[in-house]
Amino acid sequence: MKTIGLLGGMSWESTAEYYRLLNRLTRERLGGLHSARCVLYSVDFAEIERLQVAGRWQEAGEILADAAKALEAAGAELLLLCTNTPCTRSRTRWPPRPPSPCCTSRTRPAAAVRAAGARKVALLGTAFTDGAGLLQGPPRAAGRA
Repeated sequence: MKTIGLLGGMSWESTAEYYRLLNRLTRERLGGLHSARCVLYSVDFAEIERLQVAGRWQEAGEILADAAKALEAAGAELLLLCTNTPCTRSRTRWPPRPPSPCCTSRTRPAAAVRAAGARKVALLGTAFTDGAGLLQGPPRAAGRA
């Protein structure tokens, strides 16, 4: 089983939901008392939110990129960003030098939409996420949004 790096704290409530779902899916697939092998880095959302409101997306992205590096140093083989907003706005690469696959709402929707055969897609997120045109990129290009 690979070690998953969870980059959370934006908000802690969404991080808890990602953690819960990750462990539920692990138990469903492997059975018994299995749980996900993971490392969590939780940022202080007040700091990130202050930068978002000020339009300082690059700085927010740099904080998250540093957190991704810390997860890699802690043994993460896969990065899961437990939020939508930052990956829709920052020009900082997620993470700057991927140690392995990186799952974000920016990279996975088109494949999931195609696999489900969905004709309409909804995105739950903040006003920042909604205004970023997230579903106008890869899913729309795939002819499914």
